[in-house]
Amino acid sequence: MTDESQLNLFDITPFDAPPDPPSFNPELIPTRADIPIPPGTYTSVDELSIPCNQCHRCGLGANRTHAVIGRGNPQAPIMIIGEAPGQTEDETGLPFVGKSGELLEKILASVKLSTEKDVYICNINKCRPPGNRTPTPEEMAACKPYLLEQIRLVNPAIILLTGATAVKGLLKEKRGITKIRGQWFEWEGKLYMPIFHPAYLLRNPSREKGSPKWLMWQDVQTVSAKLAELGLK
Repeated sequence: MTDESQLNLFDITPFDAPPDPPSFNPELIPTRADIPIPPGTYTSVDELSIPCNQCHRCGLGANRTHAVIGRGNPQAPIMIIGEAPGQTEDETGLPFVGKSGELLEKILASVKLSTEKDVYICNINKCRPPGNRTPTPEEMAACKPYLLEQIRLVNPAIILLTGATAVKGLLKEKRGITKIRGQWFEWEGKLYMPIFHPAYLLRNPSREKGSPKWLMWQDVQTVSAKLAELGLK
């Protein structure tokens, strides 16, 4: 056996070796809001995070610590969409990780749903607005193509829109959240339900019949039943 043959015997990549990182084309990073992001541009949520962390389609990217992409199961049957990151989310790069997130987890657990298996969470906007203000229509429009790609990649059966901003940012619904929460909407082949934002529930702690928390309990039960009806629970 030649020396070269002996070397070849040891020139074998072990089965547990990490794969090479996926190549990414920098030209896919849209730097202006007037440059569209065609559906199918990204192949995974992880790949989507690369341009989001380098994006300047609107002014919010100038002050971000981290773009907040999402958390949970990227193949979940339920997607929950919030408004925009707050300070804690900007620091950690994860959505709904403060008190609102803790309450959301408890709400999901009350109907035996979890972010590990059943739910993927993201926001209309990926970067924090200054002072946690509401994103402007221009900022939401600049970030919407990323959200549409997330919806395509996760492909949930049910999408829950938390609060009025999420509803306006995706469905263009003008009625207030109290008027439409708990109702089913269908768009692009998916079921949408507006629900109260957990932060709103924290400001309204009453559990009496007709209170926001009581209504939220009715809504999550409806969602759980629909998931079972679809054979996904």
